[in-house]
Amino acid sequence: MQQRMDIATLLPNAFRAMAAFDQAVKESGIDPHLLHLVKLRASQINGCGYCVDMHVKESLADGMNPQMLHLVSVWRESRYFSAKQRAALEWTESLTLIAQTGAPDDAFAVVSAEFTETQIAQLTLLICAINSWNRIAISSRQSHPIP
Repeated sequence: MQQRMDIATLLPNAFRAMAAFDQAVKESGIDPHLLHLVKLRASQINGCGYCVDMHVKESLADGMNPQMLHLVSVWRESRYFSAKQRAALEWTESLTLIAQTGAPDDAFAVVSAEFTETQIAQLTLLICAINSWNRIAISSRQSHPIP
């Protein structure tokens, strides 16, 4: 698959602003392992091979358990995930699939039971950021490296 365009080169200021937004969310105090789970799940839903590859590698480098990463796409059927992780994954799916879900009150109730309002804001902006990165990568046809 041939890359369609290099958005970072075409619009460097906007791309740097996206990267700065992503970094600000990362530095907001969100748990790094939760950050990886959210980025991976949104990337799976959106079908972004480039991002799935990158987030699995980053997760492993950050010491996450490979079994957990294998089970992210089926988190509802796995006992591996804590209530907090499940709430974050539920919120990730609700916002990533917002056209279908409308970010329902029941999903917000689940995330509200596990996170403070500030933490929900962190998660929400994280989900916004990764969905934007997915759309950039998919629309420009970025492909993951092949060893």
